[in-house]
Amino acid sequence: MDSVDRHLARWRGKAPYDERVEAVVTRMQFLVKHLRQTKEAALAQVGMQDFEFETLHRLVAHGGAATPSELAAELMLSPAGMTGRLDTLEKSGLVRRLRSAEDRRRVDVELTDKGHELWLEAMRIRGEVEAEMVYVLDAQEQETLDGLLKRLLEHVESHR
Repeated sequence: MDSVDRHLARWRGKAPYDERVEAVVTRMQFLVKHLRQTKEAALAQVGMQDFEFETLHRLVAHGGAATPSELAAELMLSPAGMTGRLDTLEKSGLVRRLRSAEDRRRVDVELTDKGHELWLEAMRIRGEVEAEMVYVLDAQEQETLDGLLKRLLEHVESHR
């Protein structure tokens, strides 16, 4: 019996819902919450906060450099919010801002070696956390679960 079984028993007959749907959705929500908490704890091990990781992660995806406006768009931040975030990362030595040689108005944000090393360590720890959760299933079960989740996601995304 898990916490969702107890949740369902507590609400049985008190609220109008399909118990199977409630079980699936609530388990997904609890797993996402658990994953978020364990990933935050993993980042804390390397002295990093989620916003720092997400910014470095986007930079790595861009090959190590991007403009502040590209990063702001991907992270859904205002220009001022992005500036503050970059200030923090630059002071920590994780990124540097470079003026373009062709256009002095343009600034690029570049991942430093220190930033890349910290991102790699965070990725390693986060990967361990994810693997610990998923490896309770054998390879066939993982494939089945992935297929089922993909079907759910495709359905949701096609109805936006």
